Amino acid sequence: MKAETPSVLCRLQRGLETLYRVQTQLDVDAFVVDEAARSCALGQTDGSHGTSRRPREQLLVEQSQDELKLALFLDADALVNLARHDPAHGLVAANFNDFCLAVEGVSHFVYVAVCAAADRSVSALELELQAEVDKFITCLLMANDHNSTAPQVRSLLFDEPHYANDLSAEEHDRYVTANRAANTYAASLHRRFLAHDRTNDMLHELRAFYRLALDAKLNHIARAA
Repeated sequence: MKAETPSVLCRLQRGLETLYRVQTQLDVDAFVVDEAARSCALGQTDGSHGTSRRPREQLLVEQSQDELKLALFLDADALVNLARHDPAHGLVAANFNDFCLAVEGVSHFVYVAVCAAADRSVSALELELQAEVDKFITCLLMANDHNSTAPQVRSLLFDEPHYANDLSAEEHDRYVTANRAANTYAASLHRRFLAHDRTNDMLHELRAFYRLALDAKLNHIARAA
């Protein structure tokens, strides 16, 4: 019997955990919820959207005493599209945006799980910054020529970001800060490592960066710029 191909989300989780040498002992697929379950989790059981935002990707986190509950919502159409245009066969216009959406969701999931296991709190900005870095690195590592691909990936991810119209001022500032910091860091990774064919050294730094708290991450980016 032919083994079932792991889902895109499962492969992304394995890739991120392998890249950063962490283990969550969780299966992201078991935590994925649909729109109805998300509404229920947000307390919107009457079918209304209420005042909560409805992003295409959302990690739901509930802390109760010593227990942390997680659920990951990803747009159903994006998941269908990724199954139809499997990124394992290459990133193209047809799947790039949905692939990045999936990377962001899985990045949030893994990072929160890792921090929770270490009994470390994590801010929303820290989550977004790490996800932006993860999108750059994941897309980059899927290409054959990392050096020549880096500028194109940076441009696609960071040059003209589109922010939802319903973001609060605080949320908008957070996304802008994460985008700019990740772009600066991606540029420094290209300059310091990829341009000199030092991919292994870059991976070593990325693993150290992953384990830094937010202030240390931002300070490291500023020094490396």
